[in-house]
This record gives sequence, structure tokens and C-alpha cells, in this order.
Amino acid sequence: MTGTSEQGTAFPPLEEGENIPEFSVSALSGAIRQVIEGHFGRIRVRAEVGRVARPRSGHIYFDLKDTQSVLGAVIWCSVAAGLAMEPQEGLEVIATGRVSTYGGQSKYQLIIEQLRPAGVGALMAMLQKRKAALQAEGLFEGARKQPLPPVPQVIGVITSPSGAVIRDILHRLRDRFPVQVVIWPVAVQGKSCAPEVVRAIEGFNALPMGGGVPRPDILIVARGGGSVEDLWEFNDEAVVRAAAASRIPLISAVGHETDTTLIDFAADLRAPTPTAAAEMAVPVRIELMEKTEAYRSRAHQGLMQAVLRSRQQLRALVRALPRVQLVLETPAQRFDQAGERLPAALGHCVELRRLQLGGLAAGLGPQALRHMIRLRRAALAQWGARLAASLGPEDIAHRRANLHAWGERLDNGARGQLRHWRVRLKQLERLRHTLGYTATLERGFAVVWSQGRVITRKHQAQKATGMRKDLHIEFADGKLRLAHRVPP
Repeated sequence: MTGTSEQGTAFPPLEEGENIPEFSVSALSGAIRQVIEGHFGRIRVRAEVGRVARPRSGHIYFDLKDTQSVLGAVIWCSVAAGLAMEPQEGLEVIATGRVSTYGGQSKYQLIIEQLRPAGVGALMAMLQKRKAALQAEGLFEGARKQPLPPVPQVIGVITSPSGAVIRDILHRLRDRFPVQVVIWPVAVQGKSCAPEVVRAIEGFNALPMGGGVPRPDILIVARGGGSVEDLWEFNDEAVVRAAAASRIPLISAVGHETDTTLIDFAADLRAPTPTAAAEMAVPVRIELMEKTEAYRSRAHQGLMQAVLRSRQQLRALVRALPRVQLVLETPAQRFDQAGERLPAALGHCVELRRLQLGGLAAGLGPQALRHMIRLRRAALAQWGARLAASLGPEDIAHRRANLHAWGERLDNGARGQLRHWRVRLKQLERLRHTLGYTATLERGFAVVWSQGRVITRKHQAQKATGMRKDLHIEFADGKLRLAHRVPP
């Protein structure tokens, strides 16, 4: 006897006398799975995300729960890559999929195909929680903000290369102040958006100065408007941290003026639109030129006014000075008086010097000189006697022998030095003769001279003859003069 379930599953035959079917574990698990999948089909579940696990396989396992029950859920890796959001613990979501069972653990679970937040309120709650955590770390502090350079040379733009955003930015930069723009293409929506934006910010910061790719002076992270879900990747924690850590000043231009994401708080400056970001990044070239011209005009006027004031002050000082004649009258009169007294003063001075000279000459007579010579001779005799008394005959002989020995050594040294210098002089003379041009003349060469200078080129000889100068040709045995002849 055999039995059949409502779903068509064949039960094993009953033994005689029994009416209870007998199953293997696998068969029972398969039957339950068919019943559950056939009854529920594709459903939608609203719940709060509980524990989340992400193994290396890429699948995502987590719990869906409410106040009383817990439902296991799984997102296969092929589906997870295309989801607009990932499950995060504490977030209220709406999961769409099918109910199935897992026989390995005797549990049922929801195989999720779509996952979205349960509403804007849930997203905002999670956003506020993340914002508070990042703000507590000081990532949004004003002291971290960097000023923008007034006139940047290179601007790096992180956005989609195919959207209208990049065209608006380039058009606005071209109108205001043309600069070099380097674009780092990224996805601006979806799961790959956040990691690509992080890589772009870090990549621009890693560029060296003077490298093949110019290092930007300003970064602009831009995206057009959209829903909260569309802009959600710019609330990613990794994106916020990369923006806060950027050493290059960063402008956030994500969404429209009413859209706010966490990258706006971490950026150095927030722009309401991508076009406004381009306007904040560069000045208006025409206005800058007008300001420069105004500053130049003001500087010129200020300089002219300063010169005019200095000239007026100089004229006032000149008027305050006395006339030259008044200044020179008294010195001129003193000069005339001194000139009148000068001859008499010179005569008096000469007479005084003559009297002094006469007194000195009186003391230099023959008698005085003889007396002085006698005094010096007596003093010399006293010194000689004292010297002879202090030195005996042996000392004198010993010192005379030393003096004679020193004389011989000095004489021998002088003769040796003279011989050395004579040999050195002969060597230098031979070297001079060998290196000199006279030895070359012995081999049949000649030297052409003009006005004491050697002629080495044809045009020099032509120039000398053209200027009516004589040429001298030196041979080994003498010189030959070629006198310039004036034509008749």
C-alpha cells in the first residue's frame, strides 16, 4: 500500500498492519520544503535586521526579526552584487524573496532577491546615528577645514564621465577661469560607488608633485540630484573618512541644494550644486583682471601723489633755507682777514725756527763733537775690558773655532746650493729649447710676425697687408722682412 501527499509526493509503502508512513530524514526534509515553497511562493517581509554575517564566499547571512520572532535570511553573492544597499544591523527593511528550508539545520529561511529600506524614516535614523558617531570623532570640526587656493592651476573632478554633471562643471570653468581639469571616473550610484570614490580621493592625494599626471590643487566630488536611496553611498563611512583625510582641499557637490549627505560635513566646503562648486573653485577671470587693473591704477595714483607731496615738501624746505650769499658772507670775511694776517704769521714762524736752529747748531761745534767721541770711546773701552775679563783665552779660542766651523759649513752649503741651481737651470734650458718653437724652425718651419704678433691664419695676413703693415718671416737662421710697398 502506498500513499500520496497533497503535493503529489510519493510516500513509502506501509507495512501490513500499520497506517503511519515512514520517511527518511532527507525525504521528510524535501517534502517539507515542497510544502513550504508551494504554499508561500514569492513574498515580501517587513522586519528589522538582526545579526549579519559575511563569509568569504560572498553570500550574506542575517536575521529578520520583530518583537516576538526571528526569521533567517540569506542573500546569494550573485544577488548581493546588484543590491542598492546592504543589510545593516538595526535597519528596518522590506525584503522580497521566497521561503525555503535548509535541511542541514532543520530550519526555514527567506531567500532574498530584493532589499530596500522600510522607509525614509529608517534611513534617516541610521544616518543620524552614523553622523553622531563620526561627529564624536571630530571629523566634522571646523578646525580641520582647509582653505581653497585663490587661483588653482589644476582641478580634480570625481564624478561620472558620461553624465550632465561633468559637462556643467567644464562649461562653468571654461566661462569663468580656464584651468586644467583631471577627471577620475567613478560610479555615482550603486554598490561600487563608495569604494570607487574612496579610491579616487586617495589616488589624487597620492599623486606626486611634478609627476606625469598633475596633482590637483582642489578636488570636487560631484553628482546630480536624486532620492535618498540614490545618494546613499555618499553617506558611507569609508567615503566620509577619505574626504576628511584628504590633504587636498575638497568641495562636496552631491545632489541639489536641499540634498544633504555626510560627505558634505567632512568636506572642506559644500556646494549646493556641481555648477556652484565650479564657481567656488575658481575666480572670474574678467573680474580678476579688472581688480588687478584697479589695483595697478590705485598704486600708480598713490605713487604720483607721494611724489607730488615730496616735491611740495622739498620746495617748502628750499624756501626755508637762507640764501647762499647770506651763508657765505661771514666765512668770506673771515677768510680775507686770515689772508691778511698770513704773511706776518709766516715771517714770525720762520724767525722762530731760525732761532731754534741756531741754538741747536751751537751745540754741534767741533769741540762738542770731539768731546762726544771721547765719551763714546771711553765707554767702548770699558765694555771691551769687561768682555775680556768675563771670557778667558780658552773661551775665545773655542768660540773662534766654532765660528770658523760655522763659516765652512755655510760656505759648503752655499756651494752645494749653487751647484744644484746650476744643474736645474741647465735642465730647464734644455726643456725650453726642446719645447720652444726654435727647435721646430730647425725642421723647416717658419713663423710669420706682424706688429709683434704671430700670424696663424690667412685672413690675418690679408688684413695686415690691407692695413699696410709689414710682415716678418722668422727662419731658423734669422728673420726676413716683407715690407709693404705702396703702388705707384
